[in-house]
Amino acid sequence: MSIMTLLPFIVLIGAMFLMTRSAKKKQQAAQQMREEMQPGTGVRTIGGMFATVKEIHEETVLLEVAPGVHALYAKNAIGAVLADEEYNRILDGADPITGEDGAVVPDDVSSLTGAEATEKGDKAGKIDLGKAEAGDDVEPAADKAEDAEGDKAEKADKADKAAEATAEGDDAKDDKKAGGADAK
Repeated sequence: MSIMTLLPFIVLIGAMFLMTRSAKKKQQAAQQMREEMQPGTGVRTIGGMFATVKEIHEETVLLEVAPGVHALYAKNAIGAVLADEEYNRILDGADPITGEDGAVVPDDVSSLTGAEATEKGDKAGKIDLGKAEAGDDVEPAADKAEDAEGDKAEKADKADKAAEATAEGDDAKDDKKAGGADAK
């Protein structure tokens, strides 16, 4: 066997080794994070719920999800152990994180654009989705219905005329076949 025939197999085995190695590292990091949990620390579950650790058992964790409300979770359900500052900021609405220049990240877009809300949006407190408001240029629903009925009648008349023309054409062809006046 030459080295060229073995090369694809060697590359494949190397790629599999690297993938399993990185997956093992991720699993070990998650296990270490779960081992560092202590009663009183804030955690986020894999479902996105924030809670405080009350008790730690071998395979389970008792979490306080609200004052006086406790829930039992598997250790594998803990997605992240949060630092105290971050946990307090999320739950209690403590001081928001500021950037290097001391600017606070805004909660809404209006403070970013500096523009006031439009009058059209303020009228009814609804968002304008591009629909025209009912006014003089909009046809009433009854007029639209009458127009639709008129269109249907016109289409029916055209269909009747086409059917008559087809029937006359068929009669002329039959006369020619039978040796009528128009036949050669």
